[in-house]
Amino acid sequence: MKQKDMVRDSRRGFVKLAGGAAALAVAGFGGVAQAQQPAWNKAAFEAKNLPEMMKALGGSNAAESADISITAPDIAENGAVVPVGVTSKVPGTQAVYILVDKNPNVLAASFNIPQGTEANVATRIKMGQTSDVMALVKANDKYFVAKKEVKVTLGGCGG
Repeated sequence: MKQKDMVRDSRRGFVKLAGGAAALAVAGFGGVAQAQQPAWNKAAFEAKNLPEMMKALGGSNAAESADISITAPDIAENGAVVPVGVTSKVPGTQAVYILVDKNPNVLAASFNIPQGTEANVATRIKMGQTSDVMALVKANDKYFVAKKEVKVTLGGCGG
């Protein structure tokens, strides 16, 4: 075998070996990442109103709290991408849920808050019409809520 052929064959072997190792690494890391994700609460995301969602979360009622603040526009010109932020100063915050009262499914977003972490989350949600946006906070296995009305204009033209 010529030296040129040996080099070519060893390159091919190396590429095959590296590709196989990369595939195994991705598969292995994917399995680790999958195992660390919390379970998805399908019933909560399918709830049509706040009482149904509270039942799916295992709670019964939520007390209003001034320690929760919602950052959202008063008027959203595009209901497809409404920026919403929630900050909870309730001690022991475990989770933050963003709800839209008049959406077909009330729950728009869910965030688990690790212990010792500042409870400050932000996302973009979809709103079909003017509605109350609610922030539901789970803290010390109790629920607290705050709400803000967000007006959605028709077609983004202020109508």
